[in-house]
Amino acid sequence: MSKRKQKTSNPEVEVCMLCRRADVHPDACGPMLGESGLCVHKFCLFFADGLYEHTAGQRAVLQIPLDAIRCAIEEAEQKHCFVCGDKGASIYCAETGCERSFHLPCATDGECVTQFFGQHRSFCCEHRPQQAVEAAPEQDTNCVICLEPVGDKKSYHTMVCPVCTQAWFHRSCIQGQAMSAGILHFRCPVCRDRMQFRKEMHLLGIQIPARRPTWEDKESYETLHKKHQRCDVGECLHTEGREQAEKHGPWELLLCTSCAAQGTHRLCSNLSNSLSSWECDSCAGVGT
Repeated sequence: MSKRKQKTSNPEVEVCMLCRRADVHPDACGPMLGESGLCVHKFCLFFADGLYEHTAGQRAVLQIPLDAIRCAIEEAEQKHCFVCGDKGASIYCAETGCERSFHLPCATDGECVTQFFGQHRSFCCEHRPQQAVEAAPEQDTNCVICLEPVGDKKSYHTMVCPVCTQAWFHRSCIQGQAMSAGILHFRCPVCRDRMQFRKEMHLLGIQIPARRPTWEDKESYETLHKKHQRCDVGECLHTEGREQAEKHGPWELLLCTSCAAQGTHRLCSNLSNSLSSWECDSCAGVGT
């Protein structure tokens, strides 16, 4: 059995009934779904021959009839992956007349393309879409993402921006960038084109998740959305502490109009009720 297809020896670890894998990153095959005794990866379901049509415009994966999923699993048991040789190959090449089938985790090793849009079509190494742009990397060209050499020509693993033809990168590198940037911020690393670049990457099998970029996750930026709420002058006069404030009067908290990262009670800085703005010492240039 191929090393990439080994089943887990841990009975508590769920194994996908389509790709027969447990040791696969969720970005590659999606989350594991389970219902009525079935255990499958989300994207293994989407790309399994004939199953995506059951979604009919709805994104709810588990709306696919259970009988159809069971049938796909049974049919896959009769097919061998042309990449690793094991059974359970549920993904068929979309090219008419081609009989190659493969597992989703084997797609990259077999230089296959799976398109994460539209009808979620898949193509084997012989029939996969190619970049039409006429370009070749100059000698000693490096990937603009990892800065490692890209080789001397376009290939499955070496890609180029179709717009500027100056940005060369590895497939794995641009896939990692897509997963990080999400649909809103994914673009050419050099010319910054979005529309044509994104369309080309979609066709070539780059998965671009429809979500916000990972650098904007709630936990990382939660503190940036909180308004400063303490008096920062050298001697705060409030008897109950610097964090206490009122909406009006001497204990109203004013924030620095320049940085908003420093605050003061009106009384602590001897500010009259008629003043509506205040600057901290740093922003006002006190002592410089």
